[in-house]
Amino acid sequence: MKKVVVGLSGGVDSSVAAYLLKEQGYEVIGLFMKNWHDDSVTISEECPWLEDSNDALIVAEKLGIPFQTVDLSAEYKERIVDYMFHEYERGRTPNPDVLCNREIKFDVFLKLALQLGADFVATGHYCRKGIIHNEDGSETYQLLTGVDDNKDQSYFLCQLSQDQLARTLFPIGELKKPEVREIAAANQLVTADKKDSQGLCFIGKVRLPDFLQQKLKPKKGVIVEVPSDAPQLKKEVPSFQNKEKELAYYSEKPVYDIKDGTIVGEHQGAHYFTKGQRKGLDVGGTKEPLFVIETDVEENVIYTGQGKSHPGLYRRTLFVYNDELHWVRPDLGLKVDERMEVQARIRYRQPLEKATLYKVDNGLYVDFEHRQSAITEGQFVAWYIGDELIGSGVIS
Repeated sequence: MKKVVVGLSGGVDSSVAAYLLKEQGYEVIGLFMKNWHDDSVTISEECPWLEDSNDALIVAEKLGIPFQTVDLSAEYKERIVDYMFHEYERGRTPNPDVLCNREIKFDVFLKLALQLGADFVATGHYCRKGIIHNEDGSETYQLLTGVDDNKDQSYFLCQLSQDQLARTLFPIGELKKPEVREIAAANQLVTADKKDSQGLCFIGKVRLPDFLQQKLKPKKGVIVEVPSDAPQLKKEVPSFQNKEKELAYYSEKPVYDIKDGTIVGEHQGAHYFTKGQRKGLDVGGTKEPLFVIETDVEENVIYTGQGKSHPGLYRRTLFVYNDELHWVRPDLGLKVDERMEVQARIRYRQPLEKATLYKVDNGLYVDFEHRQSAITEGQFVAWYIGDELIGSGVIS
């Protein structure tokens, strides 16, 4: 009998994942990961780990499976929290959920499960795993979107490797959320009606400035409003000698100076803000709401523009350096000067957009058919062919 360790989070999705695996005849062990100790930055009651671990225990008892809690908070702090602080300090905006899956659930947790003699780990993610049987007897693993378009979580797993996928099961990937809740209710699982958790992976909802202030000190600076007809935004498009020069041009961010706009307010630190952000600026009196179009952490200035359609928010092309480029399907990886038509997204829940990948010496350009709003450094771009996520990278 194959043994599976399920990451029981105390939510309905992982509870039903454990139930389905048991029904399919696996030997199932439930493991709850405690990854965070500091409740001072969480917004009350939003992700109380004690309640979650208790619910996970009740589910395990109901299913008649062994259960234990593991404390991975040291690894979580080192690999996720410290990385987040470092990225914000650089003026980039990390995605802790993607990192959490790559570094904790499918690395530290997976290794722990294998030490317990498990053949697989399983999670309550809404995605599927495909297997291609190669002629030489080997297998290639596919990361496929979940059947529930509204809940598909493949984007969060965009950094997984073939080795990680080989050892992973996604039991609820073929189901829609209402079906998952029905199964939980029919089997009297305590999590059947429990709300989905929000916020940072394993930490819950946090006040981001409060959270970041643990390491990044407040630092007063100015908010500048840049008009939509600023010279940087009206550049004439030159003629290009080759495709790479054209892509480099379109991936270039405008560079602003305080003199390019009007000072309209103050902030407590440019590193607390991210591109596309509207909340937290506390500047009134404009015809349309202000959006962050750029942050300068060196000079500690936030540049903003009025309205969602401000040209400073939009870019057509982004770049990923080789050391931050990842192929879930290495057999499909591009060689220098090769290109590939894909569909891509730059954030979770964004509809997939047509794009072309171009491989160059030092990295990869992702050139979208239509300009994208708030392309944000530090976030992940993921690309798909059909319903398969084949690669991803950190936006530079």
